[in-house]
Amino acid sequence: MFSVIFPGQGSQIVGMGNEFYQKFEIVKKLFKEADEVLDFPLSKIILEGPKEELDLTKNTQPAIFLVGYSIFQVIKNEFKIDLNKASFFAGHSLGEYTALACSGALSFSHTLTILRIRGKAMQSSVPKGEGGMLAVLGSEIQRIEKILQENINKYECYIANDNSNGQLVISGKNTEIDKLILDLKLNNIKNIKLSVSAPFHCKLMSKATDIMSEEIKKLEFTEPHNILVSNVTANQIAGLQELKDLLIKQIENRVRWRESVLLMINKGVNNFIEIGPGKVLSGLIKRINKDVKVSAINKEEDIRLININD
Repeated sequence: MFSVIFPGQGSQIVGMGNEFYQKFEIVKKLFKEADEVLDFPLSKIILEGPKEELDLTKNTQPAIFLVGYSIFQVIKNEFKIDLNKASFFAGHSLGEYTALACSGALSFSHTLTILRIRGKAMQSSVPKGEGGMLAVLGSEIQRIEKILQENINKYECYIANDNSNGQLVISGKNTEIDKLILDLKLNNIKNIKLSVSAPFHCKLMSKATDIMSEEIKKLEFTEPHNILVSNVTANQIAGLQELKDLLIKQIENRVRWRESVLLMINKGVNNFIEIGPGKVLSGLIKRINKDVKVSAINKEEDIRLININD
C-alpha cells in the first residue's frame, strides 16, 4: 500500500520545478494559468526569484502548491502512473491544499486563490517581528508539553508542528520564545530559532482564522478521489463538511504530522511518495519509521523510479 504526501512551507527554492517547466507543455500551461488566475507573475518568482520574494508567505504558499500540482499532473498525464490508487493523500500544512486539489476535491484555480489569501492572512495576523518559531530537537513531545504547562504563567508558547520523533516546532511571541529558550538550555534541550515571519499554527493566528473561515465557506468542494488525512486530527477526513471545518481549524491548530504518518503506517502503508519541492517530508518519515519506503519526486528521473505495486 502507498500514500502520496505533499510538502509545506520551508521546502521552496528558486528554480524549483524548472526541469519540468522546460520539458513539459502541461507545466508551462499550468504556470501561465497560475499567473492569470492570480494576476501577477508567480511563475517568474518561482523560476527566477529573487529569493526574498519567493519567501514571502503570500507567494510561498501558492508557489509550492503550483510546483507540486504540476509534478503530479506530469506523473499522471505524461507517465500514465495513477497515483489516485493511493490508500491516502496527506500534506503538511499548506500541503494539505495540494492534496485536496490533486485528489479532485478543489479546483486548481480555487486552490491557488485560497492559498494566496491564506498566505496574506497568516502573514498579517501578527505584526512583523513580533512572533516567531523555534525548532526543538532531540526531545520527546511529552517532555516539552510538560515544560510548557509548568511554566504557563511565565511564558505562553505553543507546539505548532509535531513533525517526527525528536523534532518539534514551537510558536509564540518572540519575547515569550526567548524565555522558553532559557529553560530549554537549563534542560540541555537543543533548539534553533527559525527564520520565519510569523508564529504559525497557534492561537496568535486568530485573525487569519476569521478571514479563512469566510473564504472557505465560499468555496465549492467535491468528494475527493482519495482518503485524506487531516493535520488537525491525524485521522481520515469524513465528508465535505468536516473537511471545511478542519481547514479552518488548521490555521491555529498543531500540525500532527508524526501521528498522521503513524496512522497511515498502522493502516498498512509501507510506501510514501512525496510530490513537490525538496525532501523534507521524506526525511521526517525516515525518522518516524526507518523501515518504510520513501521517494521524493523532484526531477524526471525520480518519476521513472516510482513503483506503486510494492
